[in-house]
Amino acid sequence: MLFTSFEFIAFLAVMFLLYYLVPKKFQWLLLLAGSYVFYAWAGPHFLAYILTTTGTTWLAARWITRMQAEQAAWLKAHKAEMSREERKAYKAEGKKKTRRPFLACLLLNLGILAVIKYTDFFISNVNGIFGTDLAFMRFALPMGISFYTFQSMGYLIDVYRGKYPAQDSLGKFALFVSFFPQVVQGPISRYDDLAQTLYEEHPYDHRNISFGVQRICWGFFKKLVVADRLLVAVNELIQNPADYTGAFVLLAMFLYAIELYADFTGGIDMTIGIAQVFGVKLVENFERPFFSKNTAEYWRRWHITMGTWFRDYIFYPISVCQPMLKLSKASREKLGQALGKRIPVYLSTAIVWFVTGLWHGASWNFIVWGMLNCLVLIVSQEFEPFYAWFHGKFPKVGKTFWYRLFQVGRTFCLMSAIRILDCYRDVPLTFHQVGTIFTQGNWGIFADGSLLALGLSEADWAVIAIGVAVMLCVSLAGRSGSVREKLAAKPLPVRYALYWVLFVSILVFGAYGIGYDASQFIYNQF
Repeated sequence: MLFTSFEFIAFLAVMFLLYYLVPKKFQWLLLLAGSYVFYAWAGPHFLAYILTTTGTTWLAARWITRMQAEQAAWLKAHKAEMSREERKAYKAEGKKKTRRPFLACLLLNLGILAVIKYTDFFISNVNGIFGTDLAFMRFALPMGISFYTFQSMGYLIDVYRGKYPAQDSLGKFALFVSFFPQVVQGPISRYDDLAQTLYEEHPYDHRNISFGVQRICWGFFKKLVVADRLLVAVNELIQNPADYTGAFVLLAMFLYAIELYADFTGGIDMTIGIAQVFGVKLVENFERPFFSKNTAEYWRRWHITMGTWFRDYIFYPISVCQPMLKLSKASREKLGQALGKRIPVYLSTAIVWFVTGLWHGASWNFIVWGMLNCLVLIVSQEFEPFYAWFHGKFPKVGKTFWYRLFQVGRTFCLMSAIRILDCYRDVPLTFHQVGTIFTQGNWGIFADGSLLALGLSEADWAVIAIGVAVMLCVSLAGRSGSVREKLAAKPLPVRYALYWVLFVSILVFGAYGIGYDASQFIYNQF
């Protein structure tokens, strides 16, 4: 059930009416029922996967919390009669006991994800390396499995670490895992953040609902007016690589970057807006990433919840694990402090980016994409002394508007170039196509009408240009505070005129009908 489909709009309208009609103590139950209806719409058999993750994680977390409570109570009662070494040994033994259900649940659920998502990728590589002819399993990928698995495992890890106790109610935990606005493409919420508003009773709040609807409409605008219209040209460029080389590849690079941004942030806008209509607050997942001045800043602003998940649950644990500490010590002894201390950090970074690439898709183009991002980040970090010297030597340069614009443009171009691996889905082909930018040129395409052969008319390009300009203006306005708050302060006629312009733009300029398709969100495949 696509967010942009009539079925979903009807589903959302029914949910909205019932939500504010039922007794408030049952609101969370209605959200749970609606979430399972929404998920079952994608295929009733897929419910088995999300139910398995929900049930096993809830049981394991409850088991861990109960053991932690029992150990804490016993230690408190016997603390006076135990030595420091005995208390330490008791805690270590207790940690070992809680680790068993923790690891069992973690391996089970990550194993389900790995088997479904990566079995055919593994078979493909075995066949290619050893010349075998193993049959592919061709598992159907359940909707949002990467998102709800990571969200559930983040909760389990937090409970194991003692950040908070396990949720007692199976139903409430099931809602946390399956909450329908975010199950398609995130954000990957943390339990202690989402639980603050997910289970509360929410009276009708006109201002909150109005803000939610505005955010939904803004998401529709990005998705239907910009992303799905650009999709036509991007598909034409990517699906016929032999016909579109040189400058066409550069064009595809930038068009895809804009399309992905409009598609993904548009979907997140809808997700956050839908949740807000029900009084639920979700964390932001983007913070104007195309204004970033370097790649590290870019990845702090793009898909924020994914980045923080990998940082907190993979990078930090790997960085401080015993093998890595031993490597750190050996590296400093043999290579010196300066280089030795960086080896474990860069190795941990490489592992994280390898996993990040694999998370995005079971193919080598995503793995290479991840490792290229890793390489750029490491090289940037190694060049920091040079940057410091440059800015010290020319302090005024770094403060100019033009230099900041150069930094933003450089970061955008670099990230767009790496992201082209998403498009062709073939590593050698991607590098060949990028190479033609420098060998074949074709720069005349921007003036000879070639752009009109990509499935879009002059009117379409004009709509895209205006849509991108509007997105840029809104992003600039958002740097100094909430755009919706600013609109709310405007006179009523001005405010409603802008709302109607947005609404009519979606209806008139949205990509519908012959030649277009209100397509599935790109990140739904993950």
